[in-house]
Amino acid sequence: MGQRLRAWLAGLVPGRQLAGAGGVGSDGLPVRLSSRTYAGTQSVAVRELGFDQPLLWVAVALLAWGLVMVYSASIALPDNPRFGNYAHTHFVVRHALSIAIGLIAALLTFQMPMRSWEKYAPWLFATALLLLILVLIPFIGKGVNGARRWISLGVMNFQPSELAKLAVLLYAADYMVRKMDVKERFFKAVAPMGVAVVVVGMLLLAEPDMGAFMVIVVIAMGILFLGGVNARMFFLIAALAVTAFALMILLSEWRRERIFAYLDPWSEEHALGKGYQLSHALIAIGRGELFGVGLGGSVEKLHWLPEAHTDFLLAVIGEEFGLLGVLTLIGLFLWLTRRIMHIGRQAIALDQVFSGLVAQGVGLWFGFQAFINIGVNLGALPTKGLTLPFMSYGGSAILLNMMALAIVLRIDYENRQLMKGGRA
Repeated sequence: MGQRLRAWLAGLVPGRQLAGAGGVGSDGLPVRLSSRTYAGTQSVAVRELGFDQPLLWVAVALLAWGLVMVYSASIALPDNPRFGNYAHTHFVVRHALSIAIGLIAALLTFQMPMRSWEKYAPWLFATALLLLILVLIPFIGKGVNGARRWISLGVMNFQPSELAKLAVLLYAADYMVRKMDVKERFFKAVAPMGVAVVVVGMLLLAEPDMGAFMVIVVIAMGILFLGGVNARMFFLIAALAVTAFALMILLSEWRRERIFAYLDPWSEEHALGKGYQLSHALIAIGRGELFGVGLGGSVEKLHWLPEAHTDFLLAVIGEEFGLLGVLTLIGLFLWLTRRIMHIGRQAIALDQVFSGLVAQGVGLWFGFQAFINIGVNLGALPTKGLTLPFMSYGGSAILLNMMALAIVLRIDYENRQLMKGGRA
């Protein structure tokens, strides 16, 4: 093993090739990649105590940009009688506090080795289930706009659905590592994980929080795919998931209205109803044109666009920074996702299958959620309450995003330890 790693570091031995698209690699690893090498095409020197600093700095840039935009989008909210008791800096101070708490949590998370995350993954999943149950109990869960999703912790309102994303990710990766025979006895091996995801989904839909459920399903299916499920079984599960979500929409009147409003937000019926938020988001982005109206110059944030500092922060970015700002943001998220997936592939190349699946699951999480949020703001997707990772106002989301990133950095740190001939 040591000789093989030294040769790989020297760039003399390419990463191990895999079998066909539906199978397991020739080395027995339950992962599906292209014909490219696991570790990419470049060989770079690594430091024993190093980690991926460019990844960290891109995340810091997103956090800093998000902090500025939350202040810009929320500064006028106290002029609304609903927020009349708030200071103009209320939301940005709370957002900064969330980032500070997230930084402390991320530092502690980074200290925890991946073998510990693998050991405690089932317990973290059980904790997330308990919190999802507690949030539905009156006097414990806090309701806002008809949804009961938060538990008040004093300094912040904690959203268990955000913890559930990380918990399901870790549980699914741990489960797939333990069920290496997933290809031979598919239904018997996958059924328990499927039941776990369904239970989480039922609790989330009771809040309701269909957006978080969608993200969790994508994470679980992504790890299942990367864990070695053949294409036929994967597309069967995907078809069942799509059918289930379609039935949820068809059987819910207010969800159907959202779809109709998305298809025609400018109609007289929807412009002042379900399509109001989308129509004003499109107006904001249209006003930005190529270079934007300048930081702080947004008009739509002045009580026209609801939730401008949370789910529709991108619309304010589009208005103030224009198409150039939106494209820059998309580029940052594409780079972030690709970098995280690369770290996952590298971990699998080093036989750290659990770490590799976790990293790639985090990449799917960030990439898919950013895709949905950006698509909603641009009118390409129906309105769905999902925040923009690292940027939108929301303490729980910021906290869990930073913890998930710290886990990825820990995986990269352990990768570098192994490539230097040490132990993870």
